[in-house]
Amino acid sequence: MDQLRDLLATFANARGVSGYEDDIAGLLQEHLADLTDEVRTDTMGNVIGTRNGDGPKIMIAAHMDEIGLMVKYIDDKGFLRFVPLGGWVDQILLGQRVVVQGREGNLYGVVGSKPPHIMEPDDRKKVIKLKDMFIDIGASSQEEAEEFGVQIGSTITIDRDLRPLKGNLVTGKAFDDRAGVAMMVAAMRRLKHLEVRATVYAVGTVQEEVGLKGARTSAYGLDPDAALISEVTIPGDHPGVTKEERHVTTGGGPVLTVADSDGRGILVHRKVIDWLRGTADAKGIPYQMDVGSGGTTDATAIHLVKTGVPSGVISVATRYIHSPIEVLSLEDLDRGAQLIAEAVMSAHEHL
Repeated sequence: MDQLRDLLATFANARGVSGYEDDIAGLLQEHLADLTDEVRTDTMGNVIGTRNGDGPKIMIAAHMDEIGLMVKYIDDKGFLRFVPLGGWVDQILLGQRVVVQGREGNLYGVVGSKPPHIMEPDDRKKVIKLKDMFIDIGASSQEEAEEFGVQIGSTITIDRDLRPLKGNLVTGKAFDDRAGVAMMVAAMRRLKHLEVRATVYAVGTVQEEVGLKGARTSAYGLDPDAALISEVTIPGDHPGVTKEERHVTTGGGPVLTVADSDGRGILVHRKVIDWLRGTADAKGIPYQMDVGSGGTTDATAIHLVKTGVPSGVISVATRYIHSPIEVLSLEDLDRGAQLIAEAVMSAHEHL
């Protein structure tokens, strides 16, 4: 598992918010170079690694972007005001250390707000809103902040690195969806020395967190026969969540989506479900089935491209997603990569 953990750390520790995925794209290009016949970047910034075959065209997609922030204003004392890129819960941000990507390189900062000691009693009981927070980089004026390289539109990420927990679990930022990227690369590694009939497109998509944008354009250009989305999903195995709300568990194996967002996102085609379940059963890979009521993935965009692309979602159950301390099982990640690889190997029998 050490190799898989290192692979995940490489992608998760790197920085790339929606629309600014360049560093992640570079890493993915490097990892796909000896696993595919060609690697290219399209107009939107999606990374596409192609392994040629004479069977069905299978797209494996994992989004490269992480949720983050963007500087919208620098006040006269050098404090940065910001807007979210992607879905944040406000109270998670307060007190975090961050990295601002400036013109001259990275700058460290902290997310602050008015201290509770001087708040009105009623205000202490309220959640501090994102609009009332700011970032302190140590600048004393707007001019000094700009001299340090900060400008309107500078992007911001959380300053966290992957760390091991007990029980084969790890914690870190951006597992949504760098875990998906790592799982896709691990699947391609499993396929490297095998005779694969399918043409395989390993695609790192851009701007998923702000509208599934790269998935839509890349799928349109590739026009695959089927797509497998490599993702993370929410488990219900920690305090505060009932089994009725979320029954999937960390460590229970990869999660196969039947429907998400109450069917408004994707209703996975039955032949795709049969394909994935049949493959997992045949290879003895444990898995979990999921019907979700909230959230969606790149599959929502991909399955509606042109005349339709049969699409499935293979996810790793990940605790506390959209936070700096996401937690997953490396064993789930490994089994997910195995299932993706085995599904690609059997695609010609099902499509």
